[in-house]
Amino acid sequence: MDGLGVHNGGMDDRHWIQNWLCDMDGVLIDDGSMIEGADRFLERLRSTGRKFLILTNNSLFTPQELRDQLSSMGLEVSESQLWTSALATAQFAHVQRPQGTAFVIGEDSIHVALRDVGYREDSKNPDYVILAETQKYSFDDFATAIRLIERGSRFVATNPEPTGPSPDGSLPGCGAMAAIIERATGVAPYFVGKPNSMMIREAMNVLQAHSDTAVMVGDRMETDILSGIDAGLETILVLSGANGEEDANRFPYRPSRVVGSIADLIDDL
Repeated sequence: MDGLGVHNGGMDDRHWIQNWLCDMDGVLIDDGSMIEGADRFLERLRSTGRKFLILTNNSLFTPQELRDQLSSMGLEVSESQLWTSALATAQFAHVQRPQGTAFVIGEDSIHVALRDVGYREDSKNPDYVILAETQKYSFDDFATAIRLIERGSRFVATNPEPTGPSPDGSLPGCGAMAAIIERATGVAPYFVGKPNSMMIREAMNVLQAHSDTAVMVGDRMETDILSGIDAGLETILVLSGANGEEDANRFPYRPSRVVGSIADLIDDL
């Protein structure tokens, strides 16, 4: 599987990689269960002193909720080792307009993340309208968001996925809901989550890491791998999730390496 080549120099000696960014769904877990070897991979990262963050575009849950979910599947991580698109969006807003205001549509995860960076919620004249994943979309909230954007508030959304999974099939995702507001206002949102490399760069700042010693591991070419490449990282595509090996050949960019699953990386650490 390594025969797919590299995008910027190869990974023949992978022991120099000290900072690991790993997508969650399709890499460490799948359909509510741990992917075989994920627990041993994380343990090897810890035992060899590697720094790591688990990244997810899912903005429904707080780090504490995700930690508890992963623990129930046999994966032990701390809240500080989880980086969500909600956290990345709050950090983006904080950097762009410190101590600002926002009208927020989403679950507790985005409200808490914004509060933690010093943001106040405002439904009258906010700096931002911020849209995140939620299963409680409100017509009144959408009407308010549209009017605020028409009056000049800036439109930001956590992640671009149009659908999300459920036991009964697909659910409308943040990307689909953002499209409603965009159609009504003519204003496109700024998506902070992958494939925007902003999320990767912010995660690197959390780790206090440099791109020269970091790698992004993911299962989707169009989000994980693209954002890693754009951020200047080595990238590894795992075939345990969304994309197969043939997908790596149909995109104009290529991962540094392709492996069957996260378990195939344990001996590299």
